[in-house]
Amino acid sequence: MFSIICKIGPLSISTYAVVVATIVGAGAAVLFVAALLGRIKRPLVIAVLFWTVFLSVLSMIPLLTSVTIYSYGLMLAIAVVVCTSMLARDARRKGIKTDIIFDLVFWAIVGGILGARLFYILLNYRFFLANPNEIIMIQNGGLAWQGGLILGAMSGASLIKKRKLFLPDMLDLCAPYLALGQSIGRIGCFLNGCCYGKPVEGGIYFPVHNAYLHPTQLYLAGGLFVIFLILKRYQRSSSIPGLVFASYLILSSALRFGVEFFRADHKIFFFGFSIFQFVCAGILMFAFIFAYVMLIKHSNPEDSL
Repeated sequence: MFSIICKIGPLSISTYAVVVATIVGAGAAVLFVAALLGRIKRPLVIAVLFWTVFLSVLSMIPLLTSVTIYSYGLMLAIAVVVCTSMLARDARRKGIKTDIIFDLVFWAIVGGILGARLFYILLNYRFFLANPNEIIMIQNGGLAWQGGLILGAMSGASLIKKRKLFLPDMLDLCAPYLALGQSIGRIGCFLNGCCYGKPVEGGIYFPVHNAYLHPTQLYLAGGLFVIFLILKRYQRSSSIPGLVFASYLILSSALRFGVEFFRADHKIFFFGFSIFQFVCAGILMFAFIFAYVMLIKHSNPEDSL
């Protein structure tokens, strides 16, 4: 619908000077307020100087060439920033260092994007064989959640094991924000017009498809946000490690399985189901087995006495 949010540049020298002056002024204002409050310290000064220089250099890009901001990429970036910030806050409360969370998020994102893209390419290999340049054009959409979950989880688990942390606890800590990140990302799908639904009267008009369609992207965004709220509440009462993550797999897979019936961008694979529904069924089976193993392993035998 709005795959391109805006285009910036190329800027004139005078406009760039105004942008830099604004950045420097904002940094100076932060230091001034901190000085008035008596909270100005060396780390704050260094941070302000760093961001002032960084943003000033970054703003040189539209000075040299035009920059296109895509809705899909923008929502992915927002999802990463929001979820990483909230996850780091929760981790600090549990005594986990912030740098561990940043490393975990980085490698999970790298693995997740690679896995999601590879899975999508495999499912649409004929299109990509005919259009190889599209392989790297993720701003146009084309990330399969299931592939991202598998490779992203493997990357994250490898780092967790390397840092000698307890994997089930870390999975539980991250699970709600996996749902929240997906929810925000699906808004990018909606704006981009990908992952669209079947034609329906009273649906949302998508200019790129010239039709009124089920807004399946919003179904997923809303459902995943509800799952995020459920998991955050469940975190407070769950005493068996791994069950919050298992609940995420169960709820998100069930949601995706149901929404697939309204999707129009996938071919029917077998028995009236899409390939994604079969993958969701596999994830559901794994989640139930994982939950059962965690229950057996960590349940207190004295509870049954």
